[in-house]
Amino acid sequence: MLALLKARGGEVDAKITAMVTEILATVREKGDAAVRGFTHQFDVLGRRDTMQVVAEVRASHAYDDGESREIPRQVLEDAVRRSNPDFIAALERAAARIRAFHERQKRQSFFSAEEDGVILGQRIRPLRRVGIYVPGGTALYPSSVLMNVIPAKIAGVPEIVMVTPEQPGGGGDLGILAAALVAGVDRVFLVGGAQATAALAYGTETIPQADKIVGPGNIFVATAKKLLYGTVDIDMIAGPSEILIVADETANPRWLAADLLSQAEHDRLSSAILLSTSQNLAEATVRALELQLAKLPRRELAEAALRDFGAVLVCENLPQAIRLANDFAPEHLELCIANPMDSLGAIDNAGSVFLGHYSPEPVGDYCAGPNHVLPTGGTSRFFSPLSVDDFLKKIQFISYTEPALAKVREDVILLAETEGLTAHANAVRVRF
Repeated sequence: MLALLKARGGEVDAKITAMVTEILATVREKGDAAVRGFTHQFDVLGRRDTMQVVAEVRASHAYDDGESREIPRQVLEDAVRRSNPDFIAALERAAARIRAFHERQKRQSFFSAEEDGVILGQRIRPLRRVGIYVPGGTALYPSSVLMNVIPAKIAGVPEIVMVTPEQPGGGGDLGILAAALVAGVDRVFLVGGAQATAALAYGTETIPQADKIVGPGNIFVATAKKLLYGTVDIDMIAGPSEILIVADETANPRWLAADLLSQAEHDRLSSAILLSTSQNLAEATVRALELQLAKLPRRELAEAALRDFGAVLVCENLPQAIRLANDFAPEHLELCIANPMDSLGAIDNAGSVFLGHYSPEPVGDYCAGPNHVLPTGGTSRFFSPLSVDDFLKKIQFISYTEPALAKVREDVILLAETEGLTAHANAVRVRF
């Protein structure tokens, strides 16, 4: 069962990869004209015949108004003034908690002085420019702006450029623009899709080239990030949202159902799994799910996710449930058990762990402080949540004196000549 659920991400459709590849190549060749052309065709006209649009943009037959897509800072300030004051206050409180948590992740450069005057060390430097992709369709998440931007600011990134699609009525989403100002974004462009990702990776006449692109997006954006990795760094390939809950008889089935639905409502491919040590609790949770689902505005999405990628499983004991959780390596893991701290040490694979009955997943999405950009699809086995480290690079340095080099010269020469790299060996030998 868990193996089937873990396979839900799958490989990207070859047709989508081919289409995105053409979009990237066109933006690289034609710059702003291609970005504007694709934006008008896809976002304004709603065309979906991608390869035909690519052909038209390549032939310069697609619409291009020649205007900059950059939003003046005044528009961001107006978005804050026009927003609900309580919403802005909540954003600022969340930003303060996110900032406080991520400040503790800051690294320091170091050096060490060895014998014979050898100096070794490492410098920590921020990336020069980071691009933030913020979705603008049915998924409008101002909280993601905070989660992506604040760690970059703490890392010391000098310039943060945000791209987000224009809304159907024109302009950007009010909440997203307000969050951009609260988080400290430097520049904002109203452009989305694979063309926006390409613009950040290659740079255009108006959109500056970034060293790294972070932020979620649809399948076209995710595919673009995957194809561009190496030209530019990325955070991760984000898959469908997922939650796995380990619960014992002390848990409340109504609360468990609500937590499962909090992720199931994201997307048809979302996964919501309960591992219970109690048969009675499992059955009560299923009943509670049915009742709450009937009243959910996003019922259709949640219902499809639960049907195709949801599960309620009864385990023999808590250790078995923990083993299954580690095997699934979920994005969000809730331990709704009597003594969750006792089991935290046994958790090896999870994006973020929520301990106890009063730590529901949404508190992590919005205001607890830890990042909500998390590895999905079992990748928490080797990936970590977004952090300050993602916006830093490390530069090593080595300083040897003549006596120090003399001490290791025979080892260097022997190792180099064993590998057949005689010029390497001679670079040391010639100095003596």
